[in-house]
Amino acid sequence: MPFSARQLYLAITLVCAALLGYALYTEYYLGLIPCALCMTQRFFYVCTGAVALIAAIHNPATLGRRIYSGLMVLASGFGAGVAGRQVWLQHLPEDQVPACGPSLEYILDTLPLADAFTTLMMGDGNCAEVQWTFLGQSMPTWSLIWFVILILTALVSLRAK
Repeated sequence: MPFSARQLYLAITLVCAALLGYALYTEYYLGLIPCALCMTQRFFYVCTGAVALIAAIHNPATLGRRIYSGLMVLASGFGAGVAGRQVWLQHLPEDQVPACGPSLEYILDTLPLADAFTTLMMGDGNCAEVQWTFLGQSMPTWSLIWFVILILTALVSLRAK
């Protein structure tokens, strides 16, 4: 039985909510401190999930599905790019890892918005530290995998009825 576009949008929303919930669990219960790139990935999960929720509520026709799916692919694509950058930082030799930078709060409080955005997208030495693994893969690697799954699901929703 094929899934409807609305069901796929709801699935995307639930996946994003679950991933964000787990990120908060690791932060507040396990004590893992998220770096700038982790926080940026969370932002793109929120964007993807919000667009999917609006699309599920709206249940648009073909043109609307194209627009919503395009927005989800865009948000998830940016998230995948950020996750990919963090995976790349984690695989750099120690002597090539950038220096650690200030906290997220300091960045947002002191830098102009454009500079803060650039800093958040580039990451620093904190982003290269592997704090958690599952099946031998770091959290950013799993995040990259989930962003790719979200992109594929958004593209599949274009063909759904």
